[in-house]
Amino acid sequence: MNIQINGLNDDRFQRPLQLIANLFFEEPTVSRERIEDADIVIDFYLNINEKIKSEAILTMNRNVEKFHAQFEKVLVPSNTEKERFKQLKNAISHVYLNVLQDYTGIQQKWGILTGIRPTKLLHKNRREGNSKELTRNSLKEDYQITDEKIDLMERIVDRQLDVIPDLYNLKHEVSIYIGIPFCPTKCAYCTFPAYAILGKQGRVDSFLAGLHYEIQEMGKWLKEKGIGITTIYYGGGTPTSITAEEMDALYEEMYRSFPDVKSVREITVEAGRPDTITPEKLEVLNKWNIDRISINPQSYIQETLQAIGRHHTVEETVDKYHLAREMGMNNINMDLIIGLPGEKVKEFQYTLDETRKLMPESLTVHTLSFKRASEMTKNKDKYKVANREEIERMMKLAETWTSEQGYEPYYLYRQKNILGNLENVGYAFPDQESMYNIIIMEEVQTIIGIGCGAASKFIDPKTGKITQFANPKEPNAYNLGFKEYTEKKIKILNELFS
Repeated sequence: MNIQINGLNDDRFQRPLQLIANLFFEEPTVSRERIEDADIVIDFYLNINEKIKSEAILTMNRNVEKFHAQFEKVLVPSNTEKERFKQLKNAISHVYLNVLQDYTGIQQKWGILTGIRPTKLLHKNRREGNSKELTRNSLKEDYQITDEKIDLMERIVDRQLDVIPDLYNLKHEVSIYIGIPFCPTKCAYCTFPAYAILGKQGRVDSFLAGLHYEIQEMGKWLKEKGIGITTIYYGGGTPTSITAEEMDALYEEMYRSFPDVKSVREITVEAGRPDTITPEKLEVLNKWNIDRISINPQSYIQETLQAIGRHHTVEETVDKYHLAREMGMNNINMDLIIGLPGEKVKEFQYTLDETRKLMPESLTVHTLSFKRASEMTKNKDKYKVANREEIERMMKLAETWTSEQGYEPYYLYRQKNILGNLENVGYAFPDQESMYNIIIMEEVQTIIGIGCGAASKFIDPKTGKITQFANPKEPNAYNLGFKEYTEKKIKILNELFS
């Protein structure tokens, strides 16, 4: 789809125009220059006085039919160019969205919102003391979010504040993310740091040496500054890809180096791939009082698992789940993915039916996203996925099913290139929610990333400004520079917590 834009000369409009076009079309070309073979041409008209009047007219290249949208809003006086541009972008985005909705017949339930953390908007209004009614009106008028999605946001924010009543006051503590970049194999949809572990023991040993060093140095800094840890999360990759002995040594290092680990509110280990779970590894988790793990089926259709590169069987998922239960794992999360290749409503209903036999404490329902660097994105013709209508039906099915089973939604995020422009939602039974998932999604606290591919997100306790820093994803690069990356993070932390 080639889209020619007329009437907008500012380069800063290019990104929002492209992001909104992406909601409607697959890999559209949006240009403010003349396109000889443009499929549609959109003419923008702006009138700025006491009000912003924005108008868009869409003309089909091969048809005289036109689509028209208008938007008008009182201009809020501003002393800054940034705030003025924000108001103009909002006005243009409104008419752009509406004219594309009319043209395609597709309603965008998240409106013009393209950010990945919608609930942050609602939290911001809560902190500012705005009423529920005022907040709803703002979300509808400013972003064109539908009542359905606002209802979901409200349920989630209410739940989060029940789970962590001091959510807005965590800025003087930190959480820790520990990234272990190895998996048995790499899934077709994945862009996380994930490297096949077989035959790579030398690289694993080098990585673990660096990881232990990072834990030691970060632990020293935390103890010196008197800063506590709220949550610790082991992700990856698959943290249970390493041996039971390596896991044992790692958790021992965690207890020795970090301050007061027994007081940490939550420690999670993503066991993720069932083919990495053994009785010996579960015994290690028990030894160190870790009982919150993930065992992720993604789907209960064996053909799907094979197509996406997961080399475990459905039976193995069920067997390892029961093994974990028998060995004392009391808070098990499972991930399911809507829209995997070859799956439609029938197949997803089967996956939900199989999940009902296990009833994990929490369940994250992901909508498939075509991530730029994934094998699936590079070979889209090979992976046939459901259409938008089917995806929406599957999401609605998940919402109904989780409610019937007693699960409550407690966190939400979105991704670029997500099917149907939908969302990923975490559900849990009461008191079984993941605090780490809430904290990272709402960006209320510094999260220190340790390990390969681990991203740190430093949040200034005074201003809320976010600084990001990422360790390299490739193990060899990490192994060569882990001391340097540790020093850089501590330097940032010293500036924030001075």
